[in-house]
Amino acid sequence: MNKQDLIAAVADRTGMARGEAGAAVETVFDLITEALSRNETVRVVGFGSFTVTRRKASTGRNPRTGEPMSIAASAQPKFKPGKVLKDSCNR
Repeated sequence: MNKQDLIAAVADRTGMARGEAGAAVETVFDLITEALSRNETVRVVGFGSFTVTRRKASTGRNPRTGEPMSIAASAQPKFKPGKVLKDSCNR
């Protein structure tokens, strides 16, 4: 399922117009993105939690030359599924 399929499914289930459903789906994604950019956790009970994890700077190796290279610190979004979502996948 891609984003357009998701929008169509939301429109079908809610009776919303496809444009309204698209705006609703986009708004949800935007709100999650904004909260994560503020380093907040987004918890959706029964579905899961979106968080931001920090990776420290480290030293790696260039696979082509074998030379050491520095890898900058970064923030990574992370999703942890909730129990209801996990259980629905293991039926």
